[in-house]
Amino acid sequence: MDATRTTEATAERTSDRELVVSRTINGPARIVFDAWTRPELFQRWWVPKSFPITLLSCELDVRVGGGYRLEMGYQGSTMEFFGRYLEVTPPARLVWTNDEDVAAPVTMVTFEETDGRTTVAVHLIVDLHPVVLDEAFAVRLPCPHAPPFALRSALSVGRPTGVG
Repeated sequence: MDATRTTEATAERTSDRELVVSRTINGPARIVFDAWTRPELFQRWWVPKSFPITLLSCELDVRVGGGYRLEMGYQGSTMEFFGRYLEVTPPARLVWTNDEDVAAPVTMVTFEETDGRTTVAVHLIVDLHPVVLDEAFAVRLPCPHAPPFALRSALSVGRPTGVG
């Protein structure tokens, strides 16, 4: 299996409150799910090598009520992304909060396998005025915890490699 072969990402605003970015990865859902839930795998792909950002630390307690904390570095400064898992359904679905964001968006990731390929769909659900959501999506887009900047990067550039 070559988990590096993927389709291009698609991104769309599906409602006034939701952005969805999807990509199909050549690999079974259980392996792709592991790449999202095992810190040693997550760290290998979350921040694309082409981005000027570094993932400094990664803590994932992937269980309902468990938390996550990611620390990113950029030009001498750091930023943290953190929250808690609301739903963990291996290997089909993850839902978490983004507690660092004032809008407190919720991220849902679904993993749908067909013929050994997995479509990953990242849903960012926010309580923002539709115009603000459009502007944010058009202007910002580097990881799924930095809405919506994170959505496109995780699926259009970064991908699990060597996790099979």
